[in-house]
Amino acid sequence: QVHLVESGGGLVQPGGSLRLSCAASGNIGSVNIMAWYRQAPGKQRELVALISSGNSTNSADSVKGRFAISRDNAKNTVYLQMNSLKPEDTAVYYCCVRVLDITIGPLSQYWGQGTQVTVSS
Repeated sequence: QVHLVESGGGLVQPGGSLRLSCAASGNIGSVNIMAWYRQAPGKQRELVALISSGNSTNSADSVKGRFAISRDNAKNTVYLQMNSLKPEDTAVYYCCVRVLDITIGPLSQYWGQGTQVTVSS
């Protein structure tokens, strides 16, 4: 079983920075995708950025040039560096791992509990 724990959220002023971390416990295999999603009040959950086990990345247009996703496979951890934060970035941020290695077991997706990011002056 895989469990995810996010950290690093909080309150920051516009233009500031935060770094989110998500540590995965359990076996996520060698072929997987780690991602960050966010959900603002009254809105649906949206993909912010993702990174594959081969370090291919993709991100939403709204955060390109400001956010960067990275991972440390030795620690089973994914990071989201957020710079030049805007009030519209305010949301609950969720970590997600999608296990694609069938040798580990059934293909599965796991979610963290979320961490609040608030951008306000």
